[in-house]
Amino acid sequence: MRQPKIFTTLQSYSWQLFVHDLLAGATVAMVALPLSLAIAIASGADPSKGMITAIVGGFLISLFGGSRVQIGGPTGAFIVVVFGVIAQHGYDGLVLASFMAGIILLVGGYFRAGNLIAFVPEAVVNGFTIGIGIIIATSQLKDFLGLSLDRVPADFLEKIPALWDARTSFSPATFSIALITLALILILRRAAPRFPGLIVAVGVGSALVAFLLLPVDTLGSRFGELPSQMPWPQLPDFSLSRIIELLPSAFVIAFLAGVESLLSAMVADKMITGHHRPNAELTAQGIANIGSALFTGLPVTGAIARTATNIKAGGKTPVAGLVHALIILLVMLLAAPLASYLAMPALAALLIVTAWNMTEPHKWREYARGRKSDIMLLLLTLALTVLVDLTVAIGVGVSVGLALRLSRRKTVESDWSSPDRY
Repeated sequence: MRQPKIFTTLQSYSWQLFVHDLLAGATVAMVALPLSLAIAIASGADPSKGMITAIVGGFLISLFGGSRVQIGGPTGAFIVVVFGVIAQHGYDGLVLASFMAGIILLVGGYFRAGNLIAFVPEAVVNGFTIGIGIIIATSQLKDFLGLSLDRVPADFLEKIPALWDARTSFSPATFSIALITLALILILRRAAPRFPGLIVAVGVGSALVAFLLLPVDTLGSRFGELPSQMPWPQLPDFSLSRIIELLPSAFVIAFLAGVESLLSAMVADKMITGHHRPNAELTAQGIANIGSALFTGLPVTGAIARTATNIKAGGKTPVAGLVHALIILLVMLLAAPLASYLAMPALAALLIVTAWNMTEPHKWREYARGRKSDIMLLLLTLALTVLVDLTVAIGVGVSVGLALRLSRRKTVESDWSSPDRY
């Protein structure tokens, strides 16, 4: 079934539900705003692209999605692939790849590919997710420690020596702001889990930089003032050679968007005892990625942490997701200059916490007790993600995982009959 959830949930909608959705949407917006900015920066894009993605992609996913409580936007899972596409093909190449990924997802939703998530080995998903977390964390060390480095190499094996060589430029002021922000995020999360502690922690860290006149980089000092209006939609530049060149990246973006959104929807189902519509969710991801690309945004998908925040804050229907997107739009229109004061080490601390959560350390013991083949598959996918390339990691991981699944079958029935060759 591909019908969006909003059509059925609004049939019995009430003012009481709207109040719940309004408060939840506002809470999620305060969580999504600094995350969207930080994810865009870590991806090698302008920070405003993160806000545009949260606005357009978040709105369309809630409007057309198959989950009652799914929140969409830019996510950490895309940082590695987006950074690679921008570095290799430029930002216009990323926009075209996102547009193509949206078309691929629309085709997947039409042919009911949403149920195929069950065939992606869990060890593969866990492996590349942990690998992405490691890459994100190491990419933030420069801003977390205040290192003077003109360019951080994209390759992991080149990045670590480059960071070590820059150790003499360590900034105590920058490191202090990062640690304060990190501590506040962890304390507020434990003391008040429903409170939008991310925006408070980043705000406090940034305020300290402004009031104490610390020599610490901010969004404004590095990227200039954020725009206070949305760009006009425009089609990406098409050419046959460009499409062929970007097709592998488009498939990776589509795969990540599909897997991430369906995993998020399944987590949400467990939290609300509900049932999402996987094919409607894939269709929504397609529409959202096309929409984000038209506004020159980043790839978009369902965000597990923001969806969980929405549920805990009392979100009941897709209206909460629409409200979250509209509030971020209002912030862009009315308060964009204030975002220029956000401190880079505060945003780096936020992303390091995000990276740590992505690796799900509380599940490592469970992984270690699993089948040896699953452990090896997880480690293989992790190593390929960190040391080689996410595209290779996904391709090899899924192929090996499916081969292992077939080999575990006790009996394999065959339609073949012995030919008469005697």
